[in-house]
Amino acid sequence: MRGIAAGHHHQGIRVTTRHDLLRQWVASVLGKDAFTLEPASSDASFRRYWRVRQGDNTLIIMDAPPAQEDCGRFVDLARRLRAIGLHTPEVHAQDLANGFLALSDLGDRLYLAELDAARADRLYADALAALAIIQARGPQEGLPRYDAPFLGRELEIFRDWFLGRHLGLTLNAAEAAGWDRAGEALIASALEQPQVCVHRDYHSRNLMITEPAGPGILDFQDAVVGPVTYDLVSLLRDCYIQWPAARVTGWALGYRQLAIDSGVLPAVDAARFLRWFDLMGVQRHLKACGIFARLHHRDGKPNYLNDIPRTLGYVREVATRYPELGDLERLLAERIAPALAGGGV
Repeated sequence: MRGIAAGHHHQGIRVTTRHDLLRQWVASVLGKDAFTLEPASSDASFRRYWRVRQGDNTLIIMDAPPAQEDCGRFVDLARRLRAIGLHTPEVHAQDLANGFLALSDLGDRLYLAELDAARADRLYADALAALAIIQARGPQEGLPRYDAPFLGRELEIFRDWFLGRHLGLTLNAAEAAGWDRAGEALIASALEQPQVCVHRDYHSRNLMITEPAGPGILDFQDAVVGPVTYDLVSLLRDCYIQWPAARVTGWALGYRQLAIDSGVLPAVDAARFLRWFDLMGVQRHLKACGIFARLHHRDGKPNYLNDIPRTLGYVREVATRYPELGDLERLLAERIAPALAGGGV
């Protein structure tokens, strides 16, 4: 579908804003100008989502500025994930040059809004069944690999944005060496795991309750090939909702058996699997704290700061249980906790 370039005349009106471009593209997709456009959700990236209503029909419009986002990856992965039976949005129309997509509407019933103690087992069972399909049959060709440099760059987001920018902390030589040792342990644990298709943001804000098929899966465009526990710990130690530790362990071990039965995982013992799960979570949660700080300081999105205490709490709890994370545990106890107590978050 041919996009309308910014600055072109359209019906005698000069296009001046991205929103004008978007409305004109939607009109061209629908074949008429009579529709309403309302915000559908916000996003931690540069993407924005709109819900288009025309009579009883709705579409979701993704507005992803091409300079910052790659709609092509979304289109490709949506198709590849749908092909293996997963419930991702269908792409009805696309203008990759301008960064616009028209998608099927999976509704507005986010997992996060409806997860409670009574419904969690059923909803997580659905999400874990879908995860097993991603890991057993999901695409790997053409995806980046979650290799050691990639994992290391993510850890540096914590050091640069959370420690440095947010808390104003600079590590001394001994602390920096300890940080590096902890990072090496986290990366080694990630790389020794079976490598599978990783959604990379598989949690309660990107899963939808849909009828009849579920869950609806969103925000998969950053998929990589990486560790088998990455999406699992994203889901079960969610930055946005927390469950009792024993319940999380039960779900994680249930998934271990499902992954073995699905051929995703060799028959690793429970203790080794939980170590992978724990250390993968620490890597992810450190990165997430850095991203939350970056969203505040760089992008003017302060609400994510509210999720740092929960996310950092997961790190502290795990770090106390693994000797190889002793350096990290000391850093948390001696430098980070006092800085936070002093009003850092």
